[in-house]
Amino acid sequence: MTPPFKVTAFLGAISFLLILISCKNKIEDKDSNLSATQYYKEQYRPQYHYSPDSMWMNDPNGMVYFDGEYHLFYQYYPDSIVWGPMHWGHAVSKDLIHWNHLPIALYPDSLGLIFSGSTVIDHLNTAGFGKDAMVAIFTHHNMNGEKAGRIDFQFQSIAYSLDNARSFIKYSGNPVIKNTGIKDFRDPKVIWHEKSQKWVMVLAAYDKAMFYSSSNLKDWTYTSEFGISGDNRLWECPDLFPIKVEGTDELKWVLITSIQKDGPNGGTATSYFVGDFDGKSFVGNNKNQKWLDYGADNYALVTFSNIPDGRTLAIGWMSNWQYAQQVPTKKWRSAMTIPRTLHLYKENGDFSLRSWPIAELDKIKISSVKNTRVKDSIITSIAPTSMIELSVLISHESTFKVRLSNDESEYIDLGYDSATNELYLDRTKAGLSNFNETFAARHTCPRNYMSDTLTMKLLLDHSSIEMFSDDGRSVMTDIFFPTTPFTKLEILDGSKVIDLNIAELESIW
Repeated sequence: MTPPFKVTAFLGAISFLLILISCKNKIEDKDSNLSATQYYKEQYRPQYHYSPDSMWMNDPNGMVYFDGEYHLFYQYYPDSIVWGPMHWGHAVSKDLIHWNHLPIALYPDSLGLIFSGSTVIDHLNTAGFGKDAMVAIFTHHNMNGEKAGRIDFQFQSIAYSLDNARSFIKYSGNPVIKNTGIKDFRDPKVIWHEKSQKWVMVLAAYDKAMFYSSSNLKDWTYTSEFGISGDNRLWECPDLFPIKVEGTDELKWVLITSIQKDGPNGGTATSYFVGDFDGKSFVGNNKNQKWLDYGADNYALVTFSNIPDGRTLAIGWMSNWQYAQQVPTKKWRSAMTIPRTLHLYKENGDFSLRSWPIAELDKIKISSVKNTRVKDSIITSIAPTSMIELSVLISHESTFKVRLSNDESEYIDLGYDSATNELYLDRTKAGLSNFNETFAARHTCPRNYMSDTLTMKLLLDHSSIEMFSDDGRSVMTDIFFPTTPFTKLEILDGSKVIDLNIAELESIW
């Protein structure tokens, strides 16, 4: 995936030789010059969301579980805190919460930069690389081709690992899918389709998704495409997976696609369609595009492969291309959302995905106040770490607001407006915002569900908040940059709050 500007504008006269020699393994477990008390303590640094040790990060890539480890690869530029020649960064976790940095997994080469993609475990050795080989499928972006004005400078390639992703060998026959004349042709997601006994790939082709199939991960056949007639938005980072409708044996397929403009609250956002897939074609209502997250800062969300317990797990990039390269962090840029479980429900004849923080998050709860009854508005002091989980149950008739603030008169408001039947996150006064004119804003999410009560779970970290409402039906994610941490939590318009629980969370670093 690329930011909304040409790569050539960034690269200029940078030659391929400079790319090769500049990109050393910069990720280490810890900087030897920092004490444990200083590590990961920079201003705005997330404390329980994954962020790179240093430098630029965007899309999650190639997420896979194998041999006791969850692998998180991601778009990474090790020489700057703005987007540059793309590599695959790499981290692993035993529990999806605590992460260990590993050296860069994939470097640019003579075919180009390493853009987004996916990773599979080849249990049947279909590619001939070895049983249980980990195979990465990614987009090569040829800088010289783009600079020369060609439109076929993106194509798909593979690499494999036989040592649990500690090293990769690029396939000598790359590319495995050549470009036939589509300028934006990237971000392949590959899965094993059990019924057809073939690998299936979905990739983004400007304003649509294209599908391919293969028996060996090397030789691919085009099978179909899916798009919206007349759409002129750029599609990126597609994902395709089967999922059962909760409470039934009905199996449906979900196609995720990230959209690079005109999200529900401006800029980039992640959407999805629900339909059927026969190994060749995705059939769904292209007029029924839904949003996975109504906040401004959840993009390029994709799922893990090879999960052993049957869960559908996903992570998104917690930023927005409107301002991702301008946010006021200094050593690093960007973080990932908390891993989420996805569930498919059918209500009133329509299908919808719900998302919820993974259960493993309970591992880092260190204190809590249980079953707090609220009759009037309250004020609660929170630790200066600004890391909490708040769960609240309110009457659906009640306008409800949570305000998180500091001593600098900075605050973020979030809650529910019963008059408009909308949920909202308002970061207008949340801190620094002069780096981009679109940043300070009030974001809204329609509430398309009615019940006697409204449930809300909030996850606050140093510079982000994730809001899950109505058991995951409505989700919003926003980042913000207060000059000092938020230390006060106020429940306003809280006369109809039924139950409130606050838990403090500990740092994972």
